[in-house]
Amino acid sequence: MKILVLNCGSSSIKYQLFDMVEKNWLVKGNVQKIGLLGTYISHENCKNIKIRLDREIPDYQKGIEEILKLLVDPELGVIKDLSEIKAVGHRVVHGGEVFKDHTLITDEMIDALEHLSNLAPLHNPQNIRGILSAQQVLPGIPQVAVFDTAFHQTIPSYSYMYPLPYSIYMKDKVRRYGFHGTSHYFVSRRAYAEYGIEKKNSKVITCHLGNGASITAVHNGNSVDTSMGMTPVEGLMMGTRVGDIDAGALLHIMTTENLNVTEINNLINKQSGLLGISGISFDMRDIRTAISNGGDRAKLAYDMFVYRIRKYIGSYSAVMNGVDAIIFTGGIGENSADVRKDICRDFDYLGLKIDNDLNVSLKGQGMISAPDSKVKVMVIPTNEELVIAEATYRLVGKI
Repeated sequence: MKILVLNCGSSSIKYQLFDMVEKNWLVKGNVQKIGLLGTYISHENCKNIKIRLDREIPDYQKGIEEILKLLVDPELGVIKDLSEIKAVGHRVVHGGEVFKDHTLITDEMIDALEHLSNLAPLHNPQNIRGILSAQQVLPGIPQVAVFDTAFHQTIPSYSYMYPLPYSIYMKDKVRRYGFHGTSHYFVSRRAYAEYGIEKKNSKVITCHLGNGASITAVHNGNSVDTSMGMTPVEGLMMGTRVGDIDAGALLHIMTTENLNVTEINNLINKQSGLLGISGISFDMRDIRTAISNGGDRAKLAYDMFVYRIRKYIGSYSAVMNGVDAIIFTGGIGENSADVRKDICRDFDYLGLKIDNDLNVSLKGQGMISAPDSKVKVMVIPTNEELVIAEATYRLVGKI
C-alpha cells in the first residue's frame, strides 16, 4: 500500500509518499511560497534524483496537483498511476478535546475541525485547506487527520488546566494541549525499541528543538507533561516565539506600545525568541556564528535558550521522580553538539554524563552519554511523516 502524507503550512506543503510494506519513503519534497512571488518545488525521489522546479502556484489545490504530476512523472516520479495511492494522511495541528486520536476524515469531521480553528488560527485553517484540496484532486481516496495533540491526551487534568475561572474552561476549552506529539511519540518509541529502555517502567524526557521547540515528560510510555500549551507559543524560547512570559507583561506592552490583538500576536509569534533577543536571526547556526564574532546579544539569546531547556528538564525529572533517558531531536537537537553539551552540563545530581567525543562526532542517530552515566542521552532524528503514514495505514486498514 502506498500512502501520501501532506503537511500544509501557512504558505507551504511538505509531502512524502510511503511504501507501507517496506515502510520506506519513495518521494519527498516541499512546495514553498504558495500564493507568493517565487514559488518553487524542491523534489527528491528514492532514485536519488533531486530537482528544484519554479512554478506559479496560487493555492493549495494547484500545489497538490503539481505534487501528483511529479509522482507519476516518468523520470521524477515513482508510480505509474495515481490509483496506486490508497490513502492520504494529513498533519493537523490542533484536535482540541474533540479529537483525542487520529481519525478518518468525513464531512462531519471537517465541520468539527473548522470549529476548532479558533484554538489554532495560524495552523488549522491551512490544514483544512489542504484536506479540502486533496479531496478535490483525489476524490474517493480515504483521508486521515493525524493530530499533533493526540499523544498528549494522557496528560492529567492538574497539569493541563490553567488556574483561570473554571467557567472559562467549560465554555471556551481554554487549557494546555501540547504539540509536536508525533515527534515526541516517534523518538520515545524508537528509544524503547533500540536502546534497552523498558517502556512500562521508564522515565524519558524528549526534547524537540528546532525553530519550534518543545519538551515532553514521557512516563511509562505516556505523555504526562509538555511545555507547549493551548497554543504553540507557550514553553521554551524558540526561533521567533516568545515562550513562557508573564501575561501581565503582554497587557503592559499592549498599553504602552498601543498594540492591537493582531499586532501583539505577531510580536509573540514572529518577532520574539532567538530573533527578538539577538536582533540577527532565528537560526541557531547564525547565532553561533555571531557569538564566535563577539556578538553579545547573540550570546544572551543562546544562553537564554539553553537555560530554559535546562529548567524544563529539571522540572520534568521532579515530575517523574527521576529520569532514565533524555532524547534530542529536531533541527537543533539533531545537529548542534554545542547546544546538547551546554544543556547537559551540571546535571551531576542526576548522575548524567555525556561523552564529549561521541557528542561532537555523532552524525545521525546514536548515544552520546558516557558509559557510567546514570541517564542515557541520545540523539534520534524525528520522522513525523512516517508516524502520519503509519497512523493512516492503521485506520484505512479497518475500512
